[in-house]
Amino acid sequence: MSALGTRTRLGYSLGSFATGAFGTVPGLLLLPYLTDTMAVPAAVAGAIVLLPKAWDVLFNPVAGRISDGALRRHGSRRPFLLIGGLVLAACFAALFAGPGLGSTAADAAYVVVVFFVCATAFAFFQVPFNALPAELTEDYHERTRLTTWRIAVLALAILVSGAVAPAIASGLGGTAGYRAMGAFVGVLIALGAVAVYAGTRGAPVGRLREPTPGWRDLLATMRSWRAFRWLLTVYFLQALGVATLLAGVNYVARYVLGDPDLQSALFAGFVGPALLVMPVWDRIGRSGGKLTGFRVSSVLLAAALGALAFSPAMATPVVFVFVALAGVGYAGIQVFPLAILPDLISAEEERTGATRAGITAGVWTAAETLGLAVGPGLFGLVLSLGGYVSSGQSVATQPESAVTAITVGFSALPAVFVALALPLLRRSVLGDRRPDGDPDADATAPAEGGGA
Repeated sequence: MSALGTRTRLGYSLGSFATGAFGTVPGLLLLPYLTDTMAVPAAVAGAIVLLPKAWDVLFNPVAGRISDGALRRHGSRRPFLLIGGLVLAACFAALFAGPGLGSTAADAAYVVVVFFVCATAFAFFQVPFNALPAELTEDYHERTRLTTWRIAVLALAILVSGAVAPAIASGLGGTAGYRAMGAFVGVLIALGAVAVYAGTRGAPVGRLREPTPGWRDLLATMRSWRAFRWLLTVYFLQALGVATLLAGVNYVARYVLGDPDLQSALFAGFVGPALLVMPVWDRIGRSGGKLTGFRVSSVLLAAALGALAFSPAMATPVVFVFVALAGVGYAGIQVFPLAILPDLISAEEERTGATRAGITAGVWTAAETLGLAVGPGLFGLVLSLGGYVSSGQSVATQPESAVTAITVGFSALPAVFVALALPLLRRSVLGDRRPDGDPDADATAPAEGGGA
């Protein structure tokens, strides 16, 4: 299949405004919204952030199977992108626009219910979105190129939503600030959904194979699909680490660096480098191989996060240097797994003769969602263990143990999760099907085959 045109690459990539905004802002602001405007205890707030995402973990594979069936019947997954995205946008605005029901328990219950609806709508958007690269092109290197475009736009979306949303919330202050922020992010999500729907009109849809006959067949595939299991485990661990880090940005700015206004700058310092280094990771993937790039970026991210464990003793500019280095590594761990995934899907579809893109994207998105959900919940638990004092006044004097907990949750703990994934970055994650001229092919071919 020939290289994709600029319109298709850009159109597909703009959907990252929806995934980037929803994947970032709840993890960044929902926990402090609950602890510091509703006075919800930190451990309870962490559970509230986790529970709707846990539902998504169960529902995403179902959404993937529905998407595969719709592709076979109608020849397109695109309607899911539009409908799921617009419903998500409306519900996100409602999430931070709590009606004030008169008690902490009632207000928290409102957040749980609306977040459940958000999670369901997001599944119907993100699962087809993740499935599309396997169908848009069969070219091995074009998939890396498409992914770098997508992650570059994702970095921009994360930068805009992650930097502007906290500024709106803190600038207006209190519940009014969070309501305005929710409306702003809702608009970003809606724009991303409309853009990807319009931009992929007329794009290739790949071969229309039959959907997987049943769940038993799917489970058998997952049991025997070693490459996918390896890659999925790596991606989950690293998503968990990044989510834990992002959950700590608000708290680090306030209680470690001592300046709440640094929150947006910290976030921009982490995500911004991705916009600059994306061509570098693309070049490394083409010359050294996707697996090599994945390993290098993972080591860089883990090392930078480990250094940030000493941030209380560092000057603020030095903290930002290590945050930027972490951002460079973060860009790589976003590009390479998403570039490898469609290769694995195509090989499995050829082997089985059945559509796998949607259901595989559903399982993939479930793992990512679980990691992004557990991260803030885990950070909330760390805060609780450190004796963090929740308050309805946004700022409270914290004991030294809480400041230590914030630092560990922001740096050392995410570094551990990223490092745990390193031994799993074996040649197995590339599968058996690699094209001639792929830098990974010669180096990895002898190690392929064997059991799970």
